[in-house]
Amino acid sequence: MSHPLPWLAPQQPFPPVEATWGADDPIPGLLAAGGQLDAEHLRAAYSQGIFPWFSEGQPTLWWSPDPRMVLQTRELRLHRSLRKSLVRFRQDPECEIRIDSAFTSVIGHCARTPRQGQDGTWIVQAIIDAYVQLHEQGLAHSVETWVGGRLVGGLYCVALGRAVFGESMFAHASDASKIALAALVALCRAQDAPQIDCQQATPHLASLGAREMPRAEFLRRMKQQSRRPAMQWQFDPVYWDELLSRP
Repeated sequence: MSHPLPWLAPQQPFPPVEATWGADDPIPGLLAAGGQLDAEHLRAAYSQGIFPWFSEGQPTLWWSPDPRMVLQTRELRLHRSLRKSLVRFRQDPECEIRIDSAFTSVIGHCARTPRQGQDGTWIVQAIIDAYVQLHEQGLAHSVETWVGGRLVGGLYCVALGRAVFGESMFAHASDASKIALAALVALCRAQDAPQIDCQQATPHLASLGAREMPRAEFLRRMKQQSRRPAMQWQFDPVYWDELLSRP
């Protein structure tokens, strides 16, 4: 029988992730509900391997699934079509990767792009407000795909030191979100950030090389990387060379 789900007061600390509902509980991976949703509490959550995920009309729900879906940055799978898209993008002077030039626009586009199999969005206004606060503190970032001066795709993520947590992405042109993800991987490789948290397993993420990892192992690696100096969030086109040089 599952234990009751904790309901957090605004300033109450998160319970230990070991208290997360498991496979035999009603909603595996769910840790707690309620609490405060702002930059301070987001930072505390991510430092413990916890993230918010809820829909309009629901209370704030906090999660820490076990196992955890993780992309090792050296294991990105560049399928032939994506590799061709990256080569064309790299060679086209009209195409560029920008970082943090349009964070609010990126998260807004992500909010208007339902996840596969879902009708609505989990990126409600409270989520947008909290992550914009986190961005203003230098802890949330956008990786953006621009073509001809137009934002056509991108993603946003959280970074504590060299621990990187992927959140959501969108595309208004073919492969635009995958190009942004490849750019994030290239940036992470260049700055020795070894993994990107993908939170929960999906066939799409698995096709790109992400795999499940026991939560305890994920937390051990994540905490180790979070204690390292912060990454430099600037993209140099030379980063494509190392990514594309690998078979």
